[in-house]
Amino acid sequence: MRPIRFARRWLTKPAGSCLVSFGGTRVLCSASIEPEVPPHRRGLGGWVTAEYAMLPGSTSPRKKRDSGKVDGRSVEIQRLIGRALRAAVALDRLEEVSIVIDCDVLDADGGTRTAAITGGWLALHDALAALARERGHEAGAAHYLSGQVAAVSVGLVQGQVVVDLDYAADSVAEVDMNLVMRCPLGGGAADFVEIQGTGEHGVLPCTRLPELLAAGAAALADIFAAQRAALAEPQ
Repeated sequence: MRPIRFARRWLTKPAGSCLVSFGGTRVLCSASIEPEVPPHRRGLGGWVTAEYAMLPGSTSPRKKRDSGKVDGRSVEIQRLIGRALRAAVALDRLEEVSIVIDCDVLDADGGTRTAAITGGWLALHDALAALARERGHEAGAAHYLSGQVAAVSVGLVQGQVVVDLDYAADSVAEVDMNLVMRCPLGGGAADFVEIQGTGEHGVLPCTRLPELLAAGAAALADIFAAQRAALAEPQ
């Protein structure tokens, strides 16, 4: 895997934030608490949602800003991020507040959505910790969290299994997958939250699927450990 780095509380205004780096990919994730929920959640508890955007200078050539209408790729990715992070939260305990996770890609070199989910969980953790302090819950963020969530890409490049694909590998991969998993707080056996897979230049052979899933799960075990290490660092 590429080197992974987390810098928590990168921003001072949101309840939680994290600058996450997967190699040359850098995503700034922030978590804001809003005292309202969508209509479909009224009377049922809280909500977690996400927004995703790539800054113009994150790619070459320059990416045009979204002006009024978010492009289809960004909509698909932010829905994935929201689904993934909701799997980490006991929504009924939130009462009627929403946590909005903003994921802004600063540098794009493959795996922006998986980096956003992984760093977004740390931002979400710190926002929930702030909410717990405000409400007097001694368990902190654990009062609201049902587990850790992280994500990684895995694929077949020239027939070989590769995890955490950068742009060079992703652009030629025969198979490209994104795996999201959840494990208990503090570590333990993880389960899949979502699996996305595409035969980019052919098909995904059924015989290779267990190998790809195992490689991704092994990588995610390391990512979960890196998240916990980031939480243990003094801020």
